[in-house]
Amino acid sequence: MKTIIIIALLGLSIVQVNAQKMKESDIPSVVKAAFKKAFPSAKEVKWSKEEEEAGLYEVEFKNSKTEMSVLMDEAGTVKEVETEIKKSELPTAVQESIKKDYAGYKIEEAAKIVSNGITTYEAEVEKGEKSFDLIFDVNGKLLKKIEKKEKDEKD
Repeated sequence: MKTIIIIALLGLSIVQVNAQKMKESDIPSVVKAAFKKAFPSAKEVKWSKEEEEAGLYEVEFKNSKTEMSVLMDEAGTVKEVETEIKKSELPTAVQESIKKDYAGYKIEEAAKIVSNGITTYEAEVEKGEKSFDLIFDVNGKLLKKIEKKEKDEKD
């Protein structure tokens, strides 16, 4: 019985994740217009409805050769911008925190996040089967640790 419940819950979560992806035609025109004005050279644009905060749209895209994602509200206001950076571009304090607290982990990806005028840095680290998204402030203080599940790895 326990196995059936777990399988049912997994099935529901997969359906819910898939339901979050959106066609550009389903995005409010004010949001699309604001995005195109702010990022006119965006390519490979993919829209989704933000799962964690109601009323926000996430758009993933390439700007030149840089991968980015932006969170926008229903009025088209940019709430957060995440920009892929080279691992070496992480602040020294962040790199030192990772070396100290996550010895043996490899940095797979890095990003700079600007939200409400505050800059943070994200590092995806991995060691064997363990993988985490780590969010740091500019001084290398760990603000958030998110364990990545196998499903997340494929996204």
